[in-house]
Amino acid sequence: MFTRSSVLVISTALMLTACSSSSDETSTPAASASSDSAPALTGTPVSVEVTGEAGSEPVVAITPGDPVTELEVTDVIVGEGDAVQAGATVTAHYVGYGAATGQMFDSSWVRGEPATFPLPNVILGWQEGLVGMQAGGRRLLVIPAELGYGNNPPPGSGIEAGETLIFVVDLVSSE
Repeated sequence: MFTRSSVLVISTALMLTACSSSSDETSTPAASASSDSAPALTGTPVSVEVTGEAGSEPVVAITPGDPVTELEVTDVIVGEGDAVQAGATVTAHYVGYGAATGQMFDSSWVRGEPATFPLPNVILGWQEGLVGMQAGGRRLLVIPAELGYGNNPPPGSGIEAGETLIFVVDLVSSE
């Protein structure tokens, strides 16, 4: 079965301005960063297209654009069975890209085996974005910096400070 999904994540300068004045901002380093470290706005939304067979490495095409301000979750392939619960331990194949560069920074597919981890031990974008997913499913997560690494990405990761993250996750199982 060949599945094709195209997701357009809309993020405009107007939305970013409106969101930045919100009183709901957190006091994390990502929220308190200076404007010098924020990616320049282009007025162009991030565009992500995911293709490929279930159970095989996805093909991801990214057109870089402005950072997103909210978590975007799209089921590319809907799985079956029990849904992932908050705090679960999941086993998944995944690939991660930086939205600003379109460059892959991590992939369990490249390593040749899925990863297993408790959700509380990963970034907030995964903690929130995988809840409700079912085994056998493929999910696209477009994660704002505040739910990823903010302005403090892991050294040597290839992730830029303040960068929107894009993950395609194939859920193998959850406990």
